Amino acid sequence: MAHRILVLYGSYRSDRMGIRLAHFVVDGFRGRGDDVELIDAKAIGLPMLDRMYKEYPKGQAPAALETLAGKIRAADGFLFVTGEYNWGVQPGLKNLTDHFLEEWFWRPAAIASYSAGRLAGARAATAWHGTLSEMGMVVVSSTIGAGPIGQILSEDGKPIGDAGKSLERAFPRFADDLAWWMEAAKAQRARKAPPY
Repeated sequence: MAHRILVLYGSYRSDRMGIRLAHFVVDGFRGRGDDVELIDAKAIGLPMLDRMYKEYPKGQAPAALETLAGKIRAADGFLFVTGEYNWGVQPGLKNLTDHFLEEWFWRPAAIASYSAGRLAGARAATAWHGTLSEMGMVVVSSTIGAGPIGQILSEDGKPIGDAGKSLERAFPRFADDLAWWMEAAKAQRARKAPPY
């Protein structure tokens, strides 16, 4: 069964390396038959959070927020591709995520992290786990990480070297876990209306 998945990526840097991991996971899920869309925070260009989507009167939210809210509500699950900035999360991805709240509820999220170093963004992934849980998503336990990203994925997101092969081997389990939770959440939402 095909799933509707949003892959959210948040780097605003001019020489973005994490886009390689975003392309890798998009290609991986599309190869499984899923309907996948890359949501690039830099391309959407939301301002720093002043007012959440829900705080606008109905029909008066900026077009970019309205469009993205619809995509989030229509998704079966989410994949957050996060870099690690000084042991923390990317501000661009956090800003994009924080514009919404109820739209995320009762759907699973997975985390793929990266960094220029060998820890592959593990600290950012850990920070995102709590944030996404607080925002009403079920965060799957499987994660994948790429680091040093320039030695694992080519510019077009293809695995390179032994580390790239390892990432490629880890992807099916990661994708299977997200798919299981998407199926479970979809079945539950169909069976019972959310409590609020």
